[in-house]
Amino acid sequence: MHLSHALTHRGTVREINEDAFLELPHLGVWVVADGMGGHAAGDVASQLVIDGIQQSLECLTPEEITVGILKSSLQNSNRLLQQMSQSDFDGKVAGSTVVVLWLYAGQYHLLWVGDSRIYRSRDKFLVQLTKDHSQVNDMVDEGILAPEDAESHPLANIITRAVGVDKDLDIDYQVGPLKEGDIFLLCSDGLNKELSDIEIERTIKAGNIIDSGLALLHSSLVRNARDNVTCILVKNVQVTAVKTDECDKTIPVFI
Repeated sequence: MHLSHALTHRGTVREINEDAFLELPHLGVWVVADGMGGHAAGDVASQLVIDGIQQSLECLTPEEITVGILKSSLQNSNRLLQQMSQSDFDGKVAGSTVVVLWLYAGQYHLLWVGDSRIYRSRDKFLVQLTKDHSQVNDMVDEGILAPEDAESHPLANIITRAVGVDKDLDIDYQVGPLKEGDIFLLCSDGLNKELSDIEIERTIKAGNIIDSGLALLHSSLVRNARDNVTCILVKNVQVTAVKTDECDKTIPVFI
């Protein structure tokens, strides 16, 4: 059984929320998308990615879902966004990052493009499972930039992959074993721009996924959340004892 809780906020600076998310706990699928391209283009792009995944899965059972179906949905969204950039946005890029979590048969599956992230908290230890497709992350890999300097670097907002930007979409994929009590955090970069991994780890340790999600959002807003902030917390639990303050799918909170 999977418990989940999602929150999104436009932040304290941006006029609109270009993030979008999807919760399908009955299918074991969760998605966060962060649009790029400014007013109109960004929010349209992220919602198109979300709608594409939802439509590709809505008539399926959990047993019928495959990695191929998820990848095909993203590839189709990539083609549609490229067409829209020419027909609706005068050639202006309409793109989106995306992270997808699929839990099935004792395994977790991750698909991602861009710098939105998926973390896993296991035995109260947090690890970032996805790898940012960003200019600064490439610089860190090449030894040009120290990891602790990445978030504050002038190129921190430059991503190297996004849905809708290039003709050929390169999707990263990872699979691994699922353990009882695992907590996954899907988030747009608006969260990790304001909070360090250590702060995120402490917050997730502190309470249930609802309290932790509210605390993560509140902490980012206290720091003036320069970007839109979206996070989904997903917990893998046994069916036997469900706490009354958590549910298998909570109503998304929009502030």
